[in-house]
Parts: sequence; structure tokens; C-alpha cells
Amino acid sequence: MSNERGVRSNRYMQIIERLFFNHYVPGALEIAFQRAEIEDIAARLEIKLPKNIGDVIYSFRYRSDLPPSIQALAPKGQAWIIVPTGRSRYAFIATTLSIISPNTMLAETKIPDSTPGVIAKYALNDEQALLTKVRYNRLVDIFMGVTCYSLQNHLRTTVPGVGQVETDELYIGIDRRGAQYVFPIQAKGGSDRLSVVQIMQDFLLCEAKFPSLISIPIAAQFLNDKIIALFAFERHNTQIAITSERHFRLVQSEELTDADLAHYRTRPIE
Repeated sequence: MSNERGVRSNRYMQIIERLFFNHYVPGALEIAFQRAEIEDIAARLEIKLPKNIGDVIYSFRYRSDLPPSIQALAPKGQAWIIVPTGRSRYAFIATTLSIISPNTMLAETKIPDSTPGVIAKYALNDEQALLTKVRYNRLVDIFMGVTCYSLQNHLRTTVPGVGQVETDELYIGIDRRGAQYVFPIQAKGGSDRLSVVQIMQDFLLCEAKFPSLISIPIAAQFLNDKIIALFAFERHNTQIAITSERHFRLVQSEELTDADLAHYRTRPIE
């Protein structure tokens, strides 16, 4: 199986490399292309394509690094990402934040685990288990300091100028002033990685579908089966920045000690 993945990765590398250099102009910060080009490139390189052609693009958006030859041409301090720009249309864009990785030095906060045992037992995959734990433990409420309600799972819709987008879960929140928020959640478990592409799409989704609400995309990732990392983001033009990161350890109630509570009382409130 590992050899099969290696062969597939090598094929994908050749295709994405040719796709990039077919359009690259020195100094460019955005390089547009169409998915249909992949078939022509594969034919010229005599490469067998997967049944799902889109997997070539998906792989470099969420699972794999772009080839070194492409990475080397990103402006200093930036990296290339692939974003959708319409139906079957995409672009390589240079951005300052590419892959979202948890800060391993960040302090943890213990939270009594409120996940019902029967739900935890039958969660079907890492992503679903992660969303379930976030929901039952009210982690979005705790993280953002806003009362939140889950509106919809796996929302799939079309955004003008982008095409079809999907977010793993959507929360609506309200604060003590009465201001209302929309929190799209991207969750990743297993080997998939959190990407700035998904966060950008969530901002665009909120602008199109919830223009009157305060939009704050959130990303969630398992550090292990007990610790969940949450990130909040802001957007400035085409650049995405992390505004907050917290790590929550889900524990049995007896594991949350008086010493833990005394320590938490000394933490500054943001």
C-alpha cells in the first residue's frame, strides 16, 4: 500500500509541476489554471490518471507539500497555496501562511469531558469524533467567550467567484451585547492537515451567506485523542492570520484538581 501511495505521489508531483510551469511568469503572485488541463498534461507525460481527476488538486491542497521546484519560486517569507476561483478553475496564490500547525509549547486547559460514552464509542472517523467532542463539550463557546449553537453539519454551498465550498460545521453565536456571530469550523483528524485555503473559503462563505454577522472561522485539530487544538483567524485582503490558539485536554472530573483551578484563576483574561 505504501508503495502504491508513493507511485501516486510521484505522478501527482509531475502533473502539478508541469501545470505550474505552464503558466508561471517571474514575479507572479497568482497563477490561474483549469482542472481540464490535467488530462492534457497526463496524456503528454503518459501518466495514468485516477478516476477522480480532482484528487490531484485535493492532494496538494490538504495532504502533500508542493514540489520543491515550485516552493523555491515563492516570494521570501511566503508559500504557494491552491485556491478555487470558479467552477473547475483554480489558482496558485502566494501567501504568508500555508499550513496551520499547533504550537507544541502552548499551555493546556483541562475541561471535564461531557461527551456521552455511547457517542464516543460509535464515532465513525477522526473528523466526526473531533466535531462531536467540540460540540458536546461546548469548546467553541469556551474558546470564543460567546454563547454558540450548532446550525448545520457539512454545509456545502456555492460562493460567487469561487464555486462550491464546504465547511465541516457552522455555529451561530451571540454575545452579551446582542451582537451575533457566525463561526465556520474546519476539523482535521488523521493525516489530513489544516490549510489556509479552507479558512479563506470560510471567510468568503460567511461574506456571501451571512453578511450581517461577525465572521470568525475556527479550525480544530486533534493533538491526540484527549487534546484538541482550536484556532481563530482574521483576514486582511488575501492574507490570513491566526488571532488565537488554545489547547483543551478533555479529562474525567476527578482529574481536574484544586491546584489546576487555582492556576487557571491566575491566567489573564484576554
